[in-house]
Amino acid sequence: MKALIDTHFLLWLILDVPRVDEFPWLERYRPWGVSPISFLEVQFLAEVGRLEVSQPDFTDAVSADPRFVVDDVPFDSVIRHSLGLGWTRDPFDRVLAAHSTARRAPLCTLDRNIRRNHPMLIEELPSLR
Repeated sequence: MKALIDTHFLLWLILDVPRVDEFPWLERYRPWGVSPISFLEVQFLAEVGRLEVSQPDFTDAVSADPRFVVDDVPFDSVIRHSLGLGWTRDPFDRVLAAHSTARRAPLCTLDRNIRRNHPMLIEELPSLR
């Protein structure tokens, strides 16, 4: 795993959303790391009607896709790293940033708050600091 991708990138890649074409450099980071928290975030999005997916089919499809590696970093490690991330109240963003830190892997995200505050980003993403 060369990088961790956030839930939006995961969805764009799995659902073959044309927006992903704006990031041709993303291919250099395959296989893409996926945090298990993204599966929970996808479920939440489905439950509130913002996304139409079937679970566990979605999770199974990602797990079986050779483009992705589901990175099962120890939960205790992720939580310990997340305790110091007071710059976000979004639990999904906090866990993704903590996962990136725990694994020492850059995070691929377009989330402005994460990009302003998280020091480990894919280098092709411009800093918002």
